[in-house]
Amino acid sequence: MNAHTDIAANGWVSKLPRGWAPYLLLARVDRPIGTWLLFLPGLWGILLARAPWPETIRLILLFAVGSLAMRAAGCVVNDLWDRDIDRLVARTAGRPLASGAIRPRQALVFLAALLACGLIVLLSLNRLSQILGVASLVLVALYPLAKRVTWWPQLAMGFTFGFGAPMGYAAATGRIDTAWFLLYAAAILWDLGFDTIYAHQDREDDALAGVHSTARLFGEHTRPFLAVCYLAAVSVFALAGWSAGLGIWFYPALVLPAALLARQVVALDIHDPGLCLTLFRANREVGLAFALALLAGTVSAGGA
Repeated sequence: MNAHTDIAANGWVSKLPRGWAPYLLLARVDRPIGTWLLFLPGLWGILLARAPWPETIRLILLFAVGSLAMRAAGCVVNDLWDRDIDRLVARTAGRPLASGAIRPRQALVFLAALLACGLIVLLSLNRLSQILGVASLVLVALYPLAKRVTWWPQLAMGFTFGFGAPMGYAAATGRIDTAWFLLYAAAILWDLGFDTIYAHQDREDDALAGVHSTARLFGEHTRPFLAVCYLAAVSVFALAGWSAGLGIWFYPALVLPAALLARQVVALDIHDPGLCLTLFRANREVGLAFALALLAGTVSAGGA
């Protein structure tokens, strides 16, 4: 496998003041796909709740800011834990902590600032959301350890990144119910699938470093595993909409995200890291298509 990296050090970040670049690269602002994938489940939860539109818009804006801050914070935590491993993996060797561009103490100060921003957003939500938000920090802290102790770190990633779905639903409804659980399960299954694709970029380097992943676990059998993950995600998502009482147009609208996911399964080539990255990034459109299905279901049910 050829050396491959997704770090955009020579992109628009390089045009900013020199001292900013390592922190922006540490926060992955050069690669906004992670922020999208953290934000989209939260968007689903907000839309599924069918709150009045002014409140829905307020929550969407808050979750957008919170996703940007918390995705960056998660990257800092991940890179602090993994800086020794990252030096051994071609795709991650250039990360600021692995390369020495930022020292751990500087990263901790940056992390504190990001968490403060996240706290401001959290305090703007209801009490249940605040409790869930604090609980989610446990997932953020433990996720980087998963690759050391289990072959399923992508599942741990699903629980972490997918947590926006129950957070968004709780923020809009103030309750936990069946739809809450189903939407969270759908987000976890979706994340498990696309993060397995992502992990194939590092499969050979991970083997040398002793890092576990579902990409290594399933190897050449990844395509059927991915198909099961995505089929289950769409099915459980449909059940979440049914449980929440969405209108009839929700169900035909699910054809679009299902088709986009099927395309990933068919196109997958685990030996092409560039293609794996492209397919991974395509999940922004998938997440937006799921959101459109929720909007269709809300409108056909009589609006928020």
